[in-house]
Amino acid sequence: MNQKPIVAIMYDFDKTLSPKDMQEYGFIDGLGMNSEEFWEKSRLNMVNHNMDQILAYMLTILQEAKGRMPLTRSLFNELGRDVKLFDGLETWFDRINLHGEKLGLEIEHYIISSGLKEIIEGTEITHKFKEIYAAEYCYNEKDIPIWPAMAVNYTSKTQFLFRINKGVLDVTEHNGLNESTPDNKKRIPFRNMIYVGDGLTDVPCMKLVKLNGGYSIAVYSEDRSIADSLISQDRADFVVKADYRENSDMEKTVCTILNQIDAVNKVFELHTKHTEI
Repeated sequence: MNQKPIVAIMYDFDKTLSPKDMQEYGFIDGLGMNSEEFWEKSRLNMVNHNMDQILAYMLTILQEAKGRMPLTRSLFNELGRDVKLFDGLETWFDRINLHGEKLGLEIEHYIISSGLKEIIEGTEITHKFKEIYAAEYCYNEKDIPIWPAMAVNYTSKTQFLFRINKGVLDVTEHNGLNESTPDNKKRIPFRNMIYVGDGLTDVPCMKLVKLNGGYSIAVYSEDRSIADSLISQDRADFVVKADYRENSDMEKTVCTILNQIDAVNKVFELHTKHTEI
């Protein structure tokens, strides 16, 4: 019996699944700061220390919380409970999975985000994802963050596409990721990938997926100018409002793409069968 084709739908998080940066739901307010103050301090850390943008905000979190907020992994998880999600996400994954099942496709959902994994793990949708790839701290024996374990910036996001492509999902495994793998041995071909993001930090992933036969969707909440620019610059295939409710344009777009993926896979299988010696 042939295995079902697997489709990977990969999402950014901030402003893709949630209207704001996740740090703005409880954490920054809890420090007695506003978002402008926090992100300016993060920017200064980046500039003054010639630092990666993601490492800069992770450092800023530790600096600003010192003496104000007792940071632990559990606290980050609790902050995730207050993160607002776009409408419809509570049922989105089950609806998309069901459509895939009707087509004979197995749907897997992934997060690839520069936000904090620990906060995402506290949200109500965390169990819907096969893997969450995001920035993360390592912790001491008291569950206190002491050092970045993972920083995911806009270019390093692309490594996770290749991990998903090859089925090397463990971030500590590098040999399998770097070894040459025949296309017919790759777990999820790029033509079976959909990438969903909101902005310029998603461009490398969008472009890579699109160039290799997959599909990229640029989402927006109110202002669609950035999403429109991604289309005009040939970075994305579709521009859709970040509304995940039933019968929304987002649902119709993703279901139509799944229909196309199913058709392409059937043509590919037929071609393979006819060319076998």
